[in-house]
Amino acid sequence: MQVEFHGAAGEVTGSMHLVLAAGRRVLLDCGMLQGRRELEAQNAAPFPFEPASLDALVLSHAHIDHIGRVPLLVARGFRGPIWLQQATAELLPVMLEDAASLAESDAARANRHLDPGQPPQQPLFTRQDVASVLPLLRPLDYDARATILPGIELTLRDAGHILGSSIVELWATEEGASRKLVFSGDLGPRGTPILRDPAVIEEADLVVMESTYGDRNHRDRQATVDELGEVFEHAWRERGNVLIPAFAVGRSQELLYWFARHWDAWNLARWRIFLDSPMAGRVVQVYDHHHALFDEQAQAVWRQRPSPFRLPNLHITASTEESMAINSIRSGAIVIAGSGMANGGRILHHLRHRLGRRETHVVFVGYQAEGTLGRRLVERAPWVRIHGQDHRVNAQIHTVGGLSAHADQQGLIEWYGHFRGAPPLVLVHGEDRAREALAGEIGARLGAQVSLARPGMRRTV
Repeated sequence: MQVEFHGAAGEVTGSMHLVLAAGRRVLLDCGMLQGRRELEAQNAAPFPFEPASLDALVLSHAHIDHIGRVPLLVARGFRGPIWLQQATAELLPVMLEDAASLAESDAARANRHLDPGQPPQQPLFTRQDVASVLPLLRPLDYDARATILPGIELTLRDAGHILGSSIVELWATEEGASRKLVFSGDLGPRGTPILRDPAVIEEADLVVMESTYGDRNHRDRQATVDELGEVFEHAWRERGNVLIPAFAVGRSQELLYWFARHWDAWNLARWRIFLDSPMAGRVVQVYDHHHALFDEQAQAVWRQRPSPFRLPNLHITASTEESMAINSIRSGAIVIAGSGMANGGRILHHLRHRLGRRETHVVFVGYQAEGTLGRRLVERAPWVRIHGQDHRVNAQIHTVGGLSAHADQQGLIEWYGHFRGAPPLVLVHGEDRAREALAGEIGARLGAQVSLARPGMRRTV
């Protein structure tokens, strides 16, 4: 079995790894690069392999940095099966159709300002490209072992990151010899609301593991939730509004979960709460279909009143007109909108209108990749550029780090530590500072042989 690393190999986005085994070629994830402009420009570049040569694609979960180039892969010739968890199969069209719509809108906006003779900009992919992906989907339940190709078997385990997120177990058998690869996907922290804890796996010949927070441990979750309540109270006293950039799948649902749990303590009935996302309604339906994947406490919260998706003052805005109308609210609004790193989506519209106001509170509740607007705001940039215009940042910026959907350093070490015999480990999906720190800790504590993936690097087991 040989693994080639082609994405998320030195950065946090663009997950893509090619497995060659039993005479077959299986791609793990096909994600979009996000962050710096020059990094995102690489999404349209040719793949480092021929798409038509792939026998199968396995997707770990439905975040765009893991699925965002799948329509491009199909448009360029891939015709094999796409294996993924049941809930991921429902979320994937929601995510990709939204990404296609944004890409089409961005291209149309850019083409209105072309210089004479300049070729028109094309979207990375269209909604028609997304439609071509859907017949290839092959959903699996957690823990079911399936033969996906001759000599190749697959099991998906719960990763506890978002609904449907999976740890990938891949077995390859050739000439009587068997090898097993475990790919962590994105691992959630233990005790994450709504979701079950990541599955424990004990056997592997090679482990490929994410390392997003490999150099730090998260703040206590309850302390973080308490801080969120304090921000709301502060903003109410200042007669301001609260903007929360959040991914439409995962973080937005967790926020609404905490709103329901602390409805009375935070006096949330006095606020107008907006989930400003055209895909929010569809995501709500997917969550409602999959209560069986929730942990016990979340199932109880979903049965209570108010339940997270049915708060009496929650407005799920679908149209552009509804979204724009939020800007007329002078105070008393909490707005959750994508994208989570403020590098696109409706949150840009709200930031553009409110960053200049001191009474505005902007709350970041997740990882902000290098080169994103979210990263610049977290780093306290005095001015930022949105849609070609510069805006002074007078708003109050809050980083609430304990709500991360990624395991921290200790969580990653503990998850890997369940493997017997300390199998070889390759770290992906992390910036070098985080990966180097995690590699040092795991090597010192567990005696593992740890490698840092680089683009084009190959590892054989």
